[in-house]
Amino acid sequence: MRVKMILPALTEAKSPFWRPIKYSLFPPLGLATLAGYLDPGDEVRIQDEHVEALDLEDAPDLVVIQVYITSAYRAYQIADHYRSRGVHVCLGGLHVTSMPIEAAEHGDTIFIGPGEDTWPSFLADYRHGIAQKLYRSMTRSLAGMPPVRRDLIQRRLYLVPNSIVVSRGCPHSCDFCYKDAFYSGGKSFYTQKVDDALGEIDRLPGKHLYFLDDHLLGNTRFASALFDGIRGMNRLWQAAGTVQAVLRPRLMEKAAACGLRSLFVGFETLSERNLRAQHKGHNLGRDYGLAIRRLHDLGVMVNGSFVFGMDDDDNTVFERTVEWAIGEGLETATFHILTPYPGTALHERLEREGRITSSNWDMYDTRHAVFVPARMTGQALEAGYRRAYEEFYRWGSIVRGASSKANLVQGFRHLAYAGGWKKFEPLWDWIIRARRVWQFLPLLEGVLDGFALAGRTGQRPGDEPESAVMAHSESPEVRSPSG
Repeated sequence: MRVKMILPALTEAKSPFWRPIKYSLFPPLGLATLAGYLDPGDEVRIQDEHVEALDLEDAPDLVVIQVYITSAYRAYQIADHYRSRGVHVCLGGLHVTSMPIEAAEHGDTIFIGPGEDTWPSFLADYRHGIAQKLYRSMTRSLAGMPPVRRDLIQRRLYLVPNSIVVSRGCPHSCDFCYKDAFYSGGKSFYTQKVDDALGEIDRLPGKHLYFLDDHLLGNTRFASALFDGIRGMNRLWQAAGTVQAVLRPRLMEKAAACGLRSLFVGFETLSERNLRAQHKGHNLGRDYGLAIRRLHDLGVMVNGSFVFGMDDDDNTVFERTVEWAIGEGLETATFHILTPYPGTALHERLEREGRITSSNWDMYDTRHAVFVPARMTGQALEAGYRRAYEEFYRWGSIVRGASSKANLVQGFRHLAYAGGWKKFEPLWDWIIRARRVWQFLPLLEGVLDGFALAGRTGQRPGDEPESAVMAHSESPEVRSPSG
């Protein structure tokens, strides 16, 4: 059987000026994971449109397309093309789960939810000529999952080819997150067995890893055992976690000791009203500043995530958030406009209130206002979002952030990381087009490792011992920065 697997490019990834480096960071692991269930004799090809032009003139027996919201129209175009040639087309992913009726118009088979149980069932049915129109995930387990087909990944097209996922979902339920819709009908957070995860890591060449898990630290027992196993492997790695997890006693020490060098942290908002309204209770009562200091003192860089446009946000939120982020010394920041993805509690509420202004999925890229904000206009929200990026990544702001560091070495690493990430996008475009992005991985590794060494040798006045961290992490009186 000839199988073609496609990850269509997100609309926002196709800049007419340059190709942002973040869309050439990681290979499409979801498709490579599904490929592991195919028979050894099957011919399989994976194409990621973010890093290569698609070949649409081939003749596969089966086409599998992973669909996100801002790649939906492109995915449907590709699906229609292959179906017109008599090819059986499968569609799955976040957007298909949220909009199954829409997706079914373009696919012979659609998949609702994660595919570890439904994909093998489909393959058995397809080989017997009885493939169904719809498969809905109900059983949630990663036990017995075959190895990811990394031999199908063109490693040289990515800055970080060693991406890895060892869990699914998240233990929290924020209103703006797709998670509850995608994992409806079963467990919404589950992990691999620790030994299986360590075995996958051990098979990866090189030194650097990037965990793509929504919340690697979501299960303390699993994460702690995983970190014990990684220690001694001589790895350095990046991941995502929550403020709550960062403030959990002893866990971050274990993570840093086995190679954690950069953490994506969902601060989202400085307003407690916003946190309550979005049911992000795990951020309530958490000292954001202490979480950042804790990571920095362990030699871990911080990429802070912020969302603008929640109901407590007015026109001052952009400057206040950026000023706070710079003052706290965040190495990088990711800003978003609140986006009501279909299937989320946020979408249901805004639709009920008559506040959604667009159903053009290309606009659901967290860069456009597709709803009516409560305390500003949509135009003001978009302008403030762009202004936040401009202000945070000005050279003057980067230098200010660097000056907050404990020593000169750490400050220099801040300059290199923040500057290299956002100030040289045209250069990254040339590197991507020349297919040389993989050659810059040693530079990234050097910056990450150097930051860790600088962090561990520098102490700042007012650093708090572990006992203080424990008190802050559990005390209901401690407030987030606006409290």
